[in-house]
Amino acid sequence: MPTLISGLDHVLIEAPAGCEARARAFYGAFLGLPELRKPPALQSRGGCWFALPDGRQLHVGVTPQFVPRTKGHPGLRTADLAAFEAHCAAHGVPCRPDAEAGVARVYLQDPFGNRLEVVQVVVDGAHESLPASPVE
Repeated sequence: MPTLISGLDHVLIEAPAGCEARARAFYGAFLGLPELRKPPALQSRGGCWFALPDGRQLHVGVTPQFVPRTKGHPGLRTADLAAFEAHCAAHGVPCRPDAEAGVARVYLQDPFGNRLEVVQVVVDGAHESLPASPVE
């Protein structure tokens, strides 16, 4: 079967109503992601969108009866995990180092309690993962 999916466009992180200022402070100011203008038809729904350096997007979307995601999470990349950890410490954002999967990474929470993972990239821009079955 030919590959029908060509890549990842965006990931959406859920947040409660009225989240925009805290989302901008965390994803924009703290993580340094530029904010994107939402399409006019979607602006009334609340939330905000951010650009990732590789062209993908991170959307913060308002959801009724919001519950933080403590397991499911986006995995973001950094070229310097030690510098990212120092940045977190300097801003009072707790993060927990972990290397269980064989890759250096940290876990932290956004202001809404959602889990985030930040992974140290290696030379090729990724960490080693192998297909579950041979690719033909």
